[in-house]
Amino acid sequence: MKTLWKGAVSFGLVNIPVAMYSATENKDLKFHYLHQECMAPVNYKKVCSKCNKEIKAEEIVKGYEFQKGNYVIISEEDLARIPQENTKTIDILDFIKLEQLDPVYFDKSYYLEPASGGDKAYTLIVEAMKKTGKIALAKIMIRSKQSLAALRVRDEHLIMETIFYPDEIRSPASLGKGIGVEKLHEKEIKMAVSLIENLSIDFDPARYQDDYRQALWEMIEAKIAGEEFVSPAPERQAGNVVDLMEALKASVKLAEENKNEGKKKGGPKKAAKTGS
Repeated sequence: MKTLWKGAVSFGLVNIPVAMYSATENKDLKFHYLHQECMAPVNYKKVCSKCNKEIKAEEIVKGYEFQKGNYVIISEEDLARIPQENTKTIDILDFIKLEQLDPVYFDKSYYLEPASGGDKAYTLIVEAMKKTGKIALAKIMIRSKQSLAALRVRDEHLIMETIFYPDEIRSPASLGKGIGVEKLHEKEIKMAVSLIENLSIDFDPARYQDDYRQALWEMIEAKIAGEEFVSPAPERQAGNVVDLMEALKASVKLAEENKNEGKKKGGPKKAAKTGS
């Protein structure tokens, strides 16, 4: 796995050197958009909506739209002036019970591996968290963004979930809640509870798979096996992006043609000169 971040878990007066790795991966099948006429990939360009021309990366600045059509420009110098303390530490703030943290707060998951010199302290915090049944709440800076995080133990490893701040969780107050509970019959509730109990099992992740992705992949494999695929016609390149072998062949052919042409033109002249 690729290391995404290196730093330390700050636990009281103890610093535990760690390396961070992504704990999950997205296995969705990705599609490319092709031009139906020639089956070549479609490119996306950054085009100014006012000038109607393509612009380069160095011509782009960051702007925050505080009202429709009005922006505050934030430069890299502005961002550099914001104090960013502890950019290389995961600072533990509190310990709580896992069941107190609603899953709606969870964002992304990362594994934390002990780095050189941190093995003993790493094992110590893992054992302490297992015995107390608690998880840690912490703050971490990742790519110039301060995130709230939860650290817990999974398979004898520390796993860190970045979590949303409270003001990032949308309120469901404007959504409908169904009918009032008083309108339900007692028998209906008992039957629903009984159904849930009959379908209840111990969680086993191996029972679940992405059936749609599997069916889609089987379809793709079948099309490949049946040679139902397309390749875009080679583009006509001008300038330096050409196939080397084809360029050499064309050069040799052109040289031979010029040589033969020169012989045809030069032959009669020499003959006339000799006869004079």
